[in-house]
Amino acid sequence: MRRTKVFILGLSFILLLALTAGGVFRSDDDQTGHGVRTHSSGQQIMLTESMAKVNNVKMGEEVKNQLDTQEEVTLIFHNKKDTSHYYDHEATVDFVNEPSVEELEEITRDIKGWVIKHLNSIYIFRSTVMETPEMIQYFNQRKNIEYAEPNFILMQNEVIGPNDLLYQENYQWNLPVIGTEQGWKVTRGNEDIEIAIVDTGVDLDHPDLRNRLVKGYNVIDEKSEPDDDNGHGTHVAGIIASETNNNQGVAGMTWFSKIMPIKAMGAKGYGTTFDIAKGIVWAVDHGADVINLSLGNYQPSKVLEESVRYAYKKNVVMVSAAGNDGSDQPTYPSAYPEVLSVSAVDYNGNKASFSNYGDYIDIAAPGVYIPSTYFNKQYAALSGTSMAAPHVAGLAALIKSANPDLSSSQVIRIIKNSAIDLGEQGKDSNYGNGLIDVNSALQEAGREKPSLSKREKSLFDWLR
Repeated sequence: MRRTKVFILGLSFILLLALTAGGVFRSDDDQTGHGVRTHSSGQQIMLTESMAKVNNVKMGEEVKNQLDTQEEVTLIFHNKKDTSHYYDHEATVDFVNEPSVEELEEITRDIKGWVIKHLNSIYIFRSTVMETPEMIQYFNQRKNIEYAEPNFILMQNEVIGPNDLLYQENYQWNLPVIGTEQGWKVTRGNEDIEIAIVDTGVDLDHPDLRNRLVKGYNVIDEKSEPDDDNGHGTHVAGIIASETNNNQGVAGMTWFSKIMPIKAMGAKGYGTTFDIAKGIVWAVDHGADVINLSLGNYQPSKVLEESVRYAYKKNVVMVSAAGNDGSDQPTYPSAYPEVLSVSAVDYNGNKASFSNYGDYIDIAAPGVYIPSTYFNKQYAALSGTSMAAPHVAGLAALIKSANPDLSSSQVIRIIKNSAIDLGEQGKDSNYGNGLIDVNSALQEAGREKPSLSKREKSLFDWLR
């Protein structure tokens, strides 16, 4: 662990402006899609037609308010501020042994309901007469039941400040401050390394991403492509692997590694633990080396935990956002020990005001006003631990590129050990082991000897 001062490079401001309807706008003095404005500092700001104005604070609050008042959604209060949600009249059930047709018919008769979907021995049931607690009590009294829990809802971990026409910080300040440019001298990535984005999908036609994609999966609608109808997943993907050195858009952490788009959340930016878990399993079974999970819930879920353990046993590095409520309440999957939990820092190296914290935090990364790709072929600067996590996922991909035979535990250890110590000396609740240092991590990766352990079987082995 090293202690060092973080320096921000003085770069000129560059602004990208989207000129489409619905939440974006056109400059009064720009009729052609391009123009120049003068910032209060006297600096000139370039305006182009590709920067979306997104008020995700308001959007996120609206989604939470909708869930809070939706009849079929129930709240769990963890404290006065932090809540989780689940779908009422539904239960996620794991059977000890695969249930027979007769057993399923008996259950559906008893609950006066049906099976919504299933994954191996895990089933989601919906009842027309039972509330979720009553369903869970019913299943727990039956034989052949491993566990029963609510069908929890996970939300994206993203927040936005005053992101109107101007970047409040230097353009892509996030890459130089974590030593990315120096790290690129060691490796710029390897096209054989794949990073799965389990999220809202990815804009499959984005000019900065379309050449970086491998086959993905739409968990919500298996007949459709994993295209992004929200923007969150596209933004996460661009931070990791936006096409670099192509004279347009933004640079990604890795120049060559590929993105595997997994759509497990819908247009409103949330999804169920079952769908997230199914997306994780699909990614593992289709060759993902790293999985980014910029999402979370305060309520632990056994089906989600099982998928996380499955991925870890298959030697996949998992990275998750800590959450944006400024709370020390643990979030999941971030708090699972197999997952790298990421808090967010601002351009001064301080914990972002919105970032969650706690003893489960492993590492910190930039998460304030991060420019990246956005859906509908746009670009946007967003804030949140959702934006911090992909920096760490990108670093994991670079480490695997530098030394492909390293185990997931070795990659995680390198990221922690090479971090820049911030805050209190040693590991702390705000920054974990500190701010990621790309260059130091890649230098250490080159010296590390592979030590792969035997892979164990788990619940989801049947999918391979």
